[in-house]
Amino acid sequence: MLKSMTGYGRSESIIDGRHIIFELKSVNHKFFECNARLPRSCMFLEDKLKALVQSKISRGKVDVFLQLETLESAGTEVLVNHSLASAYVKAFGELKEEYHLPDEVSLSLLARCPDLLSVRKAQEDEDALWAAVCQVAEPAIESFLNMRKAEGTRLQSDILAKAEHLETLVSEVEKLTPETVSEYRERLKAKIEELLGSAHFDEQRVLTEVAVFADKVAVDEEIVRLRSHIRELHRFCESEEPVGRKTDFLVQEMNRETNTIGSKSVNSKIAYLVVDMKAEIEKIREQIQNVE
Repeated sequence: MLKSMTGYGRSESIIDGRHIIFELKSVNHKFFECNARLPRSCMFLEDKLKALVQSKISRGKVDVFLQLETLESAGTEVLVNHSLASAYVKAFGELKEEYHLPDEVSLSLLARCPDLLSVRKAQEDEDALWAAVCQVAEPAIESFLNMRKAEGTRLQSDILAKAEHLETLVSEVEKLTPETVSEYRERLKAKIEELLGSAHFDEQRVLTEVAVFADKVAVDEEIVRLRSHIRELHRFCESEEPVGRKTDFLVQEMNRETNTIGSKSVNSKIAYLVVDMKAEIEKIREQIQNVE
């Protein structure tokens, strides 16, 4: 079944005192590309997250967002720079004596001094954090993949409907091809009779000219290949593997065969059918651009 390259998934949970939000979205792209936006404290997870996403997706531009908020402060320390505090107290004392200031050095005054206090968090358990992120990421990715599958099903229905219409147009071209040769033979005979009147002309030469013309306008091979490509398109639609790039190439081949039919055609009805065929193939091509 076909899968779309567009999708969105989101999940959030509180695990081990951490509020974790994981989101991912994707749009069309010729290859696989993943951009991850993570908190600075989680940058060590970037490669792991990209590998996790790539294990599920083969094509498309994917943006991954990770938000993490620590709800509990266990393991956090507030450190005092005692040497700097002593320097501040000494400096304030010198200011008091020099300028005869009445105030005493207070705790509130020292608390406003820069770099006196610092916060140090406990070393992050990277394995535990990764396990927690995976626990939140998996349902988001599952939701994301389900959206791509649902959209892929709609794309597949539309593509196959257009392929069926294309098959009908091919059959009409096939029916008209013998008529083209027959019409040419009648026109040729009429032209010769107009020029020669009742004079005898070589019927065998007329048949030879008709045979040469029939060979020039024959599109049997192109029709066979077109039908083969349409069958292959149906097979791709049933495949469980990503087929977007293969299908894109297949549509190019379908368009090439149709162009050849158009270049050989001298029948106005076939020319109009070729225009319709090319329009239908272009519609299929546009939809294929959305397929993984």
